[in-house]
Amino acid sequence: MSRICHIEIDDTGLPAPTPEIEQERKVAIFDLLEDNSFALPGKDGAAAPEGPFRLGLAIREKRLVFDLAREGGDKVAEFHLSLGPFRQVVKDYFQICESYFEAVKRLPPAQIEAIDMARRGIHNEGARVLQERLEGKAGLDIDTARRLFTLICVLHFGG
Repeated sequence: MSRICHIEIDDTGLPAPTPEIEQERKVAIFDLLEDNSFALPGKDGAAAPEGPFRLGLAIREKRLVFDLAREGGDKVAEFHLSLGPFRQVVKDYFQICESYFEAVKRLPPAQIEAIDMARRGIHNEGARVLQERLEGKAGLDIDTARRLFTLICVLHFGG
């Protein structure tokens, strides 16, 4: 059961998200809980903690915090990642999302599709950065990384 079964986003102290950002957040959480692959490695010769896992995501002291517990609530891991490696890709992602949301309102389908392809490319890059940053801490597939990247963007939006 190497998966995430519950997600809690700690957005305490962050500005309220826009309706578009809130929708992205809801879709990412729904999709993530429907289908994900997330495993923790064993440490110091101990067996790997078994899931499913409850994940808490937060930004504290300018660091991205992953707080993991078993389904029953027993804490199994916590790790902090620097936001630095995410800054540019998050910025690029927000810019392309703004372009996409505006395009949907007034541009023809061919142009919307081109912007959406660029948006997906940047999203994939963010997922790859996340997988690299989590190497040795957690194992996750690209779809799980993409959905978690969306949630990181939601947090970063206010952070």
